Amino acid sequence: MDHKIFQLENGLRILLHPQVSSITHACLIVDVGSRHEQFGKFGTAHFIEHLLFKKTERRSTNQILNRLESVGGDLNAYTTKEYTCIQASFLNPYLDRALDLFEDIIFHSLFPEDEMEKEKGVILDEMASYLDSPEESIMDDFEDQIFKGSGLGHNILGLEDDLKGIVQDDIKTFISQHYATSKMVIAIAGDYDEKKLLKLANKLFGQVKVHEWDHVREDVSFVGGTQVELQRPINQVHCVLGSTAYSIYDDRKTGLLLLNSLLGGFGMASILNLNIREKYGIAYTIESNYSLYSDTGLFSIYFGTDEEKAEKALKLVHKELNKLKDQPLSESFLLRAKTKFKGQIALAEENRMSMIIAEAKNLLDYDRVISLQEVFDKIDAVTVADIHGISNDLFADDKLSSLTFLPED
Repeated sequence: MDHKIFQLENGLRILLHPQVSSITHACLIVDVGSRHEQFGKFGTAHFIEHLLFKKTERRSTNQILNRLESVGGDLNAYTTKEYTCIQASFLNPYLDRALDLFEDIIFHSLFPEDEMEKEKGVILDEMASYLDSPEESIMDDFEDQIFKGSGLGHNILGLEDDLKGIVQDDIKTFISQHYATSKMVIAIAGDYDEKKLLKLANKLFGQVKVHEWDHVREDVSFVGGTQVELQRPINQVHCVLGSTAYSIYDDRKTGLLLLNSLLGGFGMASILNLNIREKYGIAYTIESNYSLYSDTGLFSIYFGTDEEKAEKALKLVHKELNKLKDQPLSESFLLRAKTKFKGQIALAEENRMSMIIAEAKNLLDYDRVISLQEVFDKIDAVTVADIHGISNDLFADDKLSSLTFLPED
């Protein structure tokens, strides 16, 4: 394995993936996301992500935003249900500048109240924009339907009333409870000497105080077999159906990732796309998705189509799922699916930012980095019987739920 892992005395880990290039990609990931928020404070984790780019003890907002951009670099961030990620791309000589900025915004942000009020307005606009995209909002609404009452059930952006009510103390409390040094990983893909990197990391992060939290995630409750229809001010029907699935620690996840790839994953040659969109001219977009979490997962199929075609589209989707339940795949078909899936994974690794983020998450989730060859070996080990069993488990009629957005009358 060509990567190097260092752990500072305060528990913060540094991952170096050496690569000969003039460009460095780096990220800092915190093992906390929207599922850790308290009821009535939904949106806190995402709000913090926005506020990290505001004032710190040493820098103004403009100084933060210009710190990397002034040397041609890029700085960004995102929040998921279980992670918060800060990421940056820059020319190699500016590694110390990037890591210094990471340390400043994570550990020294001030969260001034005037900036909080301005950023609430930005996020409220983001919410409005999101609701104008039913193909996106339906996925979060479906998770809310499946995981109702648990931390996985609400939108990452939060709720409007909750967001408006968040105050500075809520932000500081959330960070003090969840931003543990042992739950952070800094990952770097670049051309650096490991000894010099460790020296720089200790200089910038070595003085950060040890902070721990012993958060126990709540048991996830879920509701299966529910069918919900809602009217929206839209022109097309949008539909998603699916069920709870396997967590990141479940050995069956590799089989389901492979099944997702061949059924409706990336590319135009998927089962759903060929047999519904191409064959019948139904549904401009039809795809499947598998979201993995630390204690559960969600498999879903989405399509959008004209109202008069929606019923037929849904029947055709069920027809393909029934085929997978009733008849095992042929060995040759599964082999082709494996070859395609491994190629897609290998190509995805060409995106070095995605690669380094994935490795950082590996370190948080498994305490090690999983090699590409190990991923390929697991894919090769999936059998026809595995796919057949997973299909019958996930696509059982009493387990599948659906959510449909209909045009208003």
